[in-house]
Amino acid sequence: MTRLRRDAVRVVVPASSANLGPGFDSAGLALAVYDELIAMVTDDEGVLIEVAGEGAGSVPLDDSHLVARSMRSAFEWLGVPTPGYILRCVNAIPHGRGLGSSASAIIGGIVLARAMVTDGPERMSDSDVLQLALQTEKHPDNLSAALHGGFTVAWLESDGFGDVVRMDVHADVRPVVLVPPNEVATVKARAMLPDVVPFRDATTNVSRAALLVHALTVDPRRLMTATEDRLHQQARAEAYPESLAMVEALRAAGIPAVISGAGPSVLSFVLPEADAAVSALTAGSAWQVQQVAVSAHGAREVPIPPIA
Repeated sequence: MTRLRRDAVRVVVPASSANLGPGFDSAGLALAVYDELIAMVTDDEGVLIEVAGEGAGSVPLDDSHLVARSMRSAFEWLGVPTPGYILRCVNAIPHGRGLGSSASAIIGGIVLARAMVTDGPERMSDSDVLQLALQTEKHPDNLSAALHGGFTVAWLESDGFGDVVRMDVHADVRPVVLVPPNEVATVKARAMLPDVVPFRDATTNVSRAALLVHALTVDPRRLMTATEDRLHQQARAEAYPESLAMVEALRAAGIPAVISGAGPSVLSFVLPEADAAVSALTAGSAWQVQQVAVSAHGAREVPIPPIA
């Protein structure tokens, strides 16, 4: 019999970087920066939301909150009336910076609701989670990385069905995220994309995207060539001129770098001897530089820590 759990449920979900240069709308990398979601069913109607960290003071605190909307869609999919509940979001993923905050909220909310239903994990597979998430966000790249962790390549079949393969990343891959102070709305960046691209640019991206799989999983020394893009970054230059200048400066210094998702954050892959170059390029600027690990895990339930 389907029932709702009465204990508090905690889910963590990673940030992600999409595209990774040539893998537009398909490649994703989960990053070890996590949003934490805790929910507990109550006897009262409605939802009580508390947000700490990123987005506090700016995101809605009612059932229009993206996590709450995603939870509602999961309850409906499972055939369970949406209960009253308390939701606490402790966010570490920057908003509007191209690090998958929306995808993490969608995936996190669905996985959280699934965990709150006693037989939810048995009835709703990860593939079901992705299909449901795609009803809100139409591109599977960030969603897949947030759901599965690691390095993912995702696509849509002709009927709209989303699918994904997940791969482990080579131990020598060291992502460094450079976050500027400004935001860029994904919808704005996507509106700047051309309807047609030169055939030569398309073939270049096909070869680089294929090489990217090898570089991230087998031979990181190939990352400079493998992260070259000719489809989307230059087309959106007006949305993030400082970010594109940073990408070009890093690459000129021999550091593989790309715009993260729709920007404006920059994702680079840094060898030990390149640390000084990154420091020099960002010295005295408002850029936040953070070396992060690849998250081997996607969204998952974790125990509630004991109260000290």
